[in-house]
Amino acid sequence: MKKRTKRLLGGAAIAAAAVGAIGAIVMKGDGKSKRQRRREQERAIDVWARPGMNVTFRAELMPGREPSERTFQVTGLLPSGRVLLAGVTGEHTQKEFEPLR
Repeated sequence: MKKRTKRLLGGAAIAAAAVGAIGAIVMKGDGKSKRQRRREQERAIDVWARPGMNVTFRAELMPGREPSERTFQVTGLLPSGRVLLAGVTGEHTQKEFEPLR
């Protein structure tokens, strides 16, 4: 093979490698794996309460009170899945409330 042909093929190989590297960087995007992105999507979807939503405590936790007296508004969500309520102190879990109908 002639020296000129070798240089041409070497340059083409370097160009192809550069294009492949740039493509990999562009496709990867934010640097997160598929598993990490899937977990984030599941967490975002699997939220059982949202701020402003009304939730009602189970009757076993507040006996002798009407449902309207056991209903409170969600003010905040915590990363642990617990909620903060207006008018009630502390953090509360999904198990403490009646299921949505």
